[in-house]
Amino acid sequence: MGRWICCLCSRVADPLMLLLVLALGCNPSTAATASPSVPHVKPSYSFGRTFLGLDKCNACFGTSICKKFFKEEIRFDTWLSSHLKLPPSSLLSYSGNYTDDAKSWRLVDITRLTSKYQHDRADKRICTSLLKSKTCSLERALRRTQRFQKWLRAKRLTPDLVQGLSSPMLRCPSQRLLDRIVRRYAEVPDAGSIYMDHLTDRDKLRLLYTLAVNPHPILLQIFPDVEGWPFPRYLGSCGRLVVSASTRPLRDFFGAAPEVAADLALQLLAVLRSMATNDLNYFFYFTHVDAGTFGVFSNGHLFIRDASTLGIIDKEEGSQLIDGQQEYKDIFSCLTVDCQSAFVSCDSIREKHSLVMVCQDLLPKLLAGKFLPSVQERVDAFLQRCARGLGDDRGANEAMAELAEILKPLRSCDSRFAYRYPDCRYSDKY
Repeated sequence: MGRWICCLCSRVADPLMLLLVLALGCNPSTAATASPSVPHVKPSYSFGRTFLGLDKCNACFGTSICKKFFKEEIRFDTWLSSHLKLPPSSLLSYSGNYTDDAKSWRLVDITRLTSKYQHDRADKRICTSLLKSKTCSLERALRRTQRFQKWLRAKRLTPDLVQGLSSPMLRCPSQRLLDRIVRRYAEVPDAGSIYMDHLTDRDKLRLLYTLAVNPHPILLQIFPDVEGWPFPRYLGSCGRLVVSASTRPLRDFFGAAPEVAADLALQLLAVLRSMATNDLNYFFYFTHVDAGTFGVFSNGHLFIRDASTLGIIDKEEGSQLIDGQQEYKDIFSCLTVDCQSAFVSCDSIREKHSLVMVCQDLLPKLLAGKFLPSVQERVDAFLQRCARGLGDDRGANEAMAELAEILKPLRSCDSRFAYRYPDCRYSDKY
């Protein structure tokens, strides 16, 4: 039958018959039998343990969100391509999508707390300095250290257990702050206790490792956004990747319209005020700021995007670690920084410290050339005076109030500022 049809293909003259024959096809096998249905195969996204950093655990940050990755409920933007390839492991951060119901998705930031190069270099340093080998079991090496052995025996996280760590958050620790870390550590089941009885040996190593590498996820956990703190929401960790709510870095807004720039500058001042004065009596200060330190959500709300350079001074209890103890150094002090780096004295930090840094490095780029000459002159004059350290006895609050008074009339009230719209229409606050 199929051969007869194929012969007819070359002889038939009637156009309608030709169309019928072509529709049947000249392949005997396809003409004689129907094609079997092919089952749909779901694409498989292949995760390597190395990409996630799970091969390094428990010298890693946690595993609380790993199931989301393997169930494809967290997807990198590159997964939208036909090749379904994971992004390069050398990147410091990735844009991704997160879902709880497989229907609605929201943007998230997937971040390495330090570059893969820095991680690899630190891993080699652990092996060569502790076990005199180029490669080793990182967990076994770190478990042998004097510091971790003290952690294993400790019932409570005390200042001597974190002495010498490079994190600015731990340069001036109070017992109240350390208790808050243990009580709110999100990579373990919530026990609500200041004692470390609910932490396994594995949990203690992960917590210590995170504090030594980069305290950013710990700050997001102990000062959550749902309580009004200006940080993005922490969603979890998997190996050496951390997942949090997505924000666009402030650098993306340096070319924004004048009313947007004025709004962001006012929010920035409000964040600095809340960091210096809050109900819990913690004084937060920056040791460094740049165009990626702050971020903006899709609703226009400004948050601290990178908390790794935040120091904390407890105004209620004060520091329980004297400066001499800060000089203690071990392998945990050197995971991401030069061991020779000097500590900043707790007593040297002033309230205007962060404001001066912002006036030097961020506000000029955000506000330069944005306003009418008369207003721009006032803004520029303030920023120049602020960048030089204010040069008078006025405190940071008075200085911020002066700039805020200049900028407030420049804000607008419309849907671009969803975080305060339509409230701004009915409130004198805005």
